[in-house]
Amino acid sequence: MHGTDFAAEPHRLYDQMRAYGPAAPVELAPGVDATLVVQHEMALRVLQNTTLFSRDSRRWAALNEGRISLDSPVLPMMMYRPNVLFTDGAVHLRLRKAVTESLAKLSISRIRRDVEPIADYLIDQFSERGRADLLNDYAKLIPLLLFNKMFGCPADIGDRLTSGMSAMFDGQDDALKGLEQVVTCLQELITLKRREPGEDVTSWLIQHSAGLNDEELRDQLIVLMGAGLEPQRNLIASALLLLLTDGPSERGSGMLVEEAIEHVLWNNPPIANYATHYALQDVDLGGVSVDANSPVVISFAAANSDPALNEARQLASKGAHLGFGAGPHACPAKDPAQVIALTAIERILNALPDLTLAVPQDSLVWRPGPFHRALAALPARFSPTPATRMASALRNLAPTIEPARRPVPQQTPAPAAQQEQRKKGFWSSFLDVFRL
Repeated sequence: MHGTDFAAEPHRLYDQMRAYGPAAPVELAPGVDATLVVQHEMALRVLQNTTLFSRDSRRWAALNEGRISLDSPVLPMMMYRPNVLFTDGAVHLRLRKAVTESLAKLSISRIRRDVEPIADYLIDQFSERGRADLLNDYAKLIPLLLFNKMFGCPADIGDRLTSGMSAMFDGQDDALKGLEQVVTCLQELITLKRREPGEDVTSWLIQHSAGLNDEELRDQLIVLMGAGLEPQRNLIASALLLLLTDGPSERGSGMLVEEAIEHVLWNNPPIANYATHYALQDVDLGGVSVDANSPVVISFAAANSDPALNEARQLASKGAHLGFGAGPHACPAKDPAQVIALTAIERILNALPDLTLAVPQDSLVWRPGPFHRALAALPARFSPTPATRMASALRNLAPTIEPARRPVPQQTPAPAAQQEQRKKGFWSSFLDVFRL
């Protein structure tokens, strides 16, 4: 599942896996074996059965016995951390309560209000060029900047957190280094927010009655950001791709944005395979034997394309697909996730009404990896337009946001100052504009 063939045509391989039954043996990364559940009914049985299956990866026999390389690229996504993804029972309920109640303080209107200026800022970066990579110039950066805002990151921490998260998902060789950088940044953020709380998710988690310690806080933040960044950018990019092409459904550009998002969640869920479980004893999955303490991965993508779901797929039933998981570990933020995608997509389509793909659809490349369904790039072209959206956003948001004062013309900066400018990331630059 780590090769380019799988990335290019995952559904062809899911169909081949069905020959084994409701689940099939797979290799997630070199030397990392697992069982992949490809049937919808069996996926629900595993996701909802806390008696036979655990999410605690400390049970992983192959890892405990030294048969998994410690530099394996899948470890950042699979190794145990004390967060809501890898815990069960009372511990999981305590952590999930802190997470869901903190996220509940983010109103849908606030999320939309936060996405809009970020989208305008990013569109202004490329609107005068008449071309852009809608994934790397837009869809990837929307959640990175938004989450810095939602979690209350100051400029320096936000820049380093952004680069660390990107490394976790983008570069296999840098995945572990990226995780280390993220951990360091989040510890700095927690220390800051304990001292200077604000109206942000980090502060709300710290203040929650569950009384999370620093390690628990750090690991809830890692899962919240990680579980949002990769899926969100893939959802935005895949929905934009669908809206800019005719597609196999022959609905293509005639779709509403909401329909495109739902179509992606059904057919190309942004996290295609995950929710790793560990059998508490040897089990039989419809004729497929699974050893105790070995990983069982749920294929949301294969379950959604299960032939038994033909009627539900034709009706586009929102209650049937597994795009946001199911059971006690189902995504607690599916409504915010859809609002973020909807707002980001509407914003760019309204700003650039003649947006089209810049390359043939069949030339697009999908990133290899066992867990995601992710484009490597989404080149687009459009009529160049002036980069004036930020000025409008600032006028609309005043007086709650103070725009940066226009700098006084100066002589060419000294080399040290030039170096400092080059070091600035997107979050620092965004804050320079808004002076939040």
